[in-house]
Amino acid sequence: AVVSTQSTGVKARGFHLRTHFKTSREVAQAIKGMHLRKAQKYLKDVVGKKQIIPMRRFMGGVGRHAQAKAFNTSGSLGAWPKKSATIVLDLLKNAESNAEVKGLEVDSLVVEYIQVNRAPQMRRRTYRAHGRINPFMCSPCHIEMILTETESIVAKEDEDAPKKKSKKKEARARARLGAE
Repeated sequence: AVVSTQSTGVKARGFHLRTHFKTSREVAQAIKGMHLRKAQKYLKDVVGKKQIIPMRRFMGGVGRHAQAKAFNTSGSLGAWPKKSATIVLDLLKNAESNAEVKGLEVDSLVVEYIQVNRAPQMRRRTYRAHGRINPFMCSPCHIEMILTETESIVAKEDEDAPKKKSKKKEARARARLGAE
């Protein structure tokens, strides 16, 4: 998905970020398509455990929580990945400052494209019983996002305008009038 960012968009990227790939992917999918301000507020609420990140793909061993019912996830699975949320929040802040430098309207930016890739694993070791040693790896990630400027939010239609009725409802109304 190649998106042109010449005049209406900004990029923000982070490489070898020391946060779990799987939780970062879920955070990224949760804010995809959101307006910048809404995404920032949402991630701040996630850090404060006021809102939840729905776990859709990487959900093995994830607990069930009532907050996840709002997202219609299978099994109401969700989590509050604090570290991933703060890192994505920092990337959003970086994209915001890039937009200001470019002269774009910050309040009309939308997260159009966000991608999380696995970075090379970093090695440590853990000591096991009977003198054995096992690997103890961490799973960092690369995150890149593109925010684009959109037109103002579409206003609601006038409520004075007559609502469309289905043919079935119109026929019922005619039948009622004919019966009276």
